[in-house]
Amino acid sequence: MTTRTATAAAQAAGTQAAGAGFDEQVRPHLAQLYPAALRLTRNPADAEDLVQDTLAKAYTSFHQYTPGTNLRAWLHKILATTYINSYRKRQRQPRIAAGADPHQDWHASTDPLAPPARSAEAEALAKMTDSPALAALRDLPADFRTTVWLADVEGYPYREVARIMNTPLGTVMSRLHRGRGKLRHQLTAPAARPHPAPAR
Repeated sequence: MTTRTATAAAQAAGTQAAGAGFDEQVRPHLAQLYPAALRLTRNPADAEDLVQDTLAKAYTSFHQYTPGTNLRAWLHKILATTYINSYRKRQRQPRIAAGADPHQDWHASTDPLAPPARSAEAEALAKMTDSPALAALRDLPADFRTTVWLADVEGYPYREVARIMNTPLGTVMSRLHRGRGKLRHQLTAPAARPHPAPAR
């Protein structure tokens, strides 16, 4: 056996051992990932996709996980970050008009005043009824959003959130205070409340 073959065999054995360790450690937490994904996506198929993406990312970065720390928290952070990133990506996608054939209508419209076309995914997202709280949470800056999500939605203690996000406890508490304040302001702003009809 050559040195190159031996090295390749050792790497393959190491990858198999790491994969077995990942499967063994993550399996007890699988039942908790799907409900969290479903709360975020509000769609069973999207929740399954989100869990699958989360597990793929966790598997590829499993070497970064510190054994002995909270694996559940590590997986939930990956889940929340994956969801937030996919939401942002969907917001940046070009819009295609409903009923349009993108293969036939691939060229730009000749009418400069025509509104941009919307994708089918954007149309579906627009028809989904999000709660005002979830919409306000999505509008928060990423660090505030993740901190509020982990502490208030997932219920992690502040010290655990600090460990998950790799930030000092004081920073977590500050982000929570400011994030909750921004949420409160967005949810109670006069524009968010319906105006009463003028008296006659």
